[in-house]
Amino acid sequence: MTKISQLFYKAFYMPAEWHPHQHCWMAWPCRPQSWPFELSRVCATFATVANAIARFEPVKMIVLPAQNEEAARLCGAGIEFISLPMDDSWVRDTGPSFIIDGRGGIAGIDWQFNAWGESRENISDYQQDALLAQRILEYSQIRRYAAPFILEGGAIHVDGEGTVLTSAECLLNRNPQFSRKEMEAQLRDYLGISKVIWLGQGLEDDETAGHIDNLANFVRPGVVIALTCNDPQDSNYAALQDNLHRLRCASDAQGRQLEIIEIEQPARRDDNNGLRLALSYINFYIANGGIIMPIFDDPADEAAIATLSQAFPEHQVVPVYALDLFYGGGGIHCVTQQQPSC
Repeated sequence: MTKISQLFYKAFYMPAEWHPHQHCWMAWPCRPQSWPFELSRVCATFATVANAIARFEPVKMIVLPAQNEEAARLCGAGIEFISLPMDDSWVRDTGPSFIIDGRGGIAGIDWQFNAWGESRENISDYQQDALLAQRILEYSQIRRYAAPFILEGGAIHVDGEGTVLTSAECLLNRNPQFSRKEMEAQLRDYLGISKVIWLGQGLEDDETAGHIDNLANFVRPGVVIALTCNDPQDSNYAALQDNLHRLRCASDAQGRQLEIIEIEQPARRDDNNGLRLALSYINFYIANGGIIMPIFDDPADEAAIATLSQAFPEHQVVPVYALDLFYGGGGIHCVTQQQPSC
C-alpha cells in the first residue's frame, strides 16, 4: 500500500471519462440475490453491453471460474476473461478509480467499500468485493493508493480540469467522520481536483443513496448533462429541481459558469416490492468514440437518444435495452470502469 502525499496529488489526477481508454473493466454477474429473476436473464444484458463497448475499445471481464464457459458463450470472441474472486458485478463501485500524471504514469485508488452504506448486514457477503480493487491493481501491476474513507466510483464524475461532481446524500452520509470541508480536502488529495460541486439528493429508492452517475455527468469541461423531471407530482421532482438549481448556480475549477443540458427522466417503474427503480439516461458509459446508453422501451427513449447524440457529436451513440440491469440496482455506468491510457 502506498500512502497519499502532497507531492502525489500535484502529479496525479483523475482524467475525465472521455480521455482515451486502454480498456474497459467489467465483472460477470455472479450473485443471484441481486436480481429478482434468473441470473441468465441479466447475463444476456451484460454480454450485450460488453460487445457494444468492444466495438470501440478492449473489454476485460472478471469472471468466476465456474461461469467462464457461460460468459464466453454469451459474449463470443473479442472479450478477455480474467479470473478473480468477487461477490457481485458492480465494478464501477468495487474496482479502482484510475489516475494518471500526464507523463506516462498510471496508478489506481483503492477506495474503502462497505456495500453502499452497509446495505448488506453480513460483511462476508461483500468481503471479496472490498478486496477487488486491490486485486485488479495487483493483476495489472499498477501502483495502488489506499484511501482512508468510503467512496464508490459511481459517486463521482470529473471533468479532468480540476472539478468533481458528487452528491451530499451519498458521500457525506458514507463518511460521517468528515465535515463537508474535510471531505473536499480528501477529494482534492486523491483525485487531484480543486473544486467540488455538491448536488443534494439522489433518486427515490436508489439503492446507492445518491450516486452522481444517475444524476449528472460532464459532457466536456464547462458542460453538464443532468436528469430532470417536469412533473411536480412526481416523487423525484423536488430533488431533481434542486440539483438543477445547484448546477445553474455553480462554476467549475476554471471559473466557468456551467452550461446545462437537460434530459427528462423515463416514466416510473416499480420493482417486485413496490419500490421505484432508479431509472436514468445519465447512467451511460463514454467509450473511445462511443456512448453506450441505457434505454427502457419508454416514450422518452427517443428524445434521450437525440439529446445524447447532440451532446456528443463526435461519438456514436449505442442504445442498449437495460431495464434488467436496473432491477439489480444499477445501470451501464455501474457495471463498467474505464482504465485510461497513460
